[in-house]
Amino acid sequence: MNAQTPLVDMRDIHISFGGIKAVDHVSVDLYPGEVVGLLGHNGAGKSTLIKILSGAYAADGGEIYVNGQKADINNPRDARKYNIETIYQTLALADNLDAASNLFLGRELVTAAGFVDDDAMEAECRKIMGRLNPNFQKFNDPVSALSGGQRQSVAIARAVYFNAKILIMDEPTAALGPHETQMVSELIQQLKSEGIGIFLISHDIHDVMELCDRASVMKNGQLVGTVDVKDVTDDDLLSMIILGKKPEGVTVS
Repeated sequence: MNAQTPLVDMRDIHISFGGIKAVDHVSVDLYPGEVVGLLGHNGAGKSTLIKILSGAYAADGGEIYVNGQKADINNPRDARKYNIETIYQTLALADNLDAASNLFLGRELVTAAGFVDDDAMEAECRKIMGRLNPNFQKFNDPVSALSGGQRQSVAIARAVYFNAKILIMDEPTAALGPHETQMVSELIQQLKSEGIGIFLISHDIHDVMELCDRASVMKNGQLVGTVDVKDVTDDDLLSMIILGKKPEGVTVS
């Protein structure tokens, strides 16, 4: 499908917990400017697979390549080194702080005198928000006062500001209304246009049909298959998730 080198190529990844194969020899890849949906029931292995990429778990075997080079990822710090960032459903934001303080949390900008430089941080925050979500205006409110979509914008901005090239998004539209979901969809389009690759973990088939280029479906730790979203219906994806059945007449990798 793609002559480019994948941003991420996970090959033959496997991991067991207490004799249960949580991820059973799974291979998935992701190209620049692409969104790949990871679908499956709870316990299908999709979150475990992604935790291996984000450094939260060490695989029992298999290899990960980033930009064609073998990557050694043993912890989240290693993942960051490869420009891999995860945006969890909980978003991990400090509710009492504003957007700029969250953007630079733990990596604050300081003045020559060594004080936290709030003005510089707000200016940088305005710059990146202008690029990602031009409608964002609540720069001085604590993020607890923001809507779900706006909070998602702050979390994404933080990842992208610190050079994420590979973004893992965990259920990014869970608990969001239609307007907010649309905002996240626009953010994702913007990230794609900048060549960022996104693994999107979701239970929601509509999300995947709407936001993803390809979908990789897992069941019982195994990969049922990866399909181009434009070639399949909701029902095709459902029968992959529930029955582990590949759709007929569709190329499945």
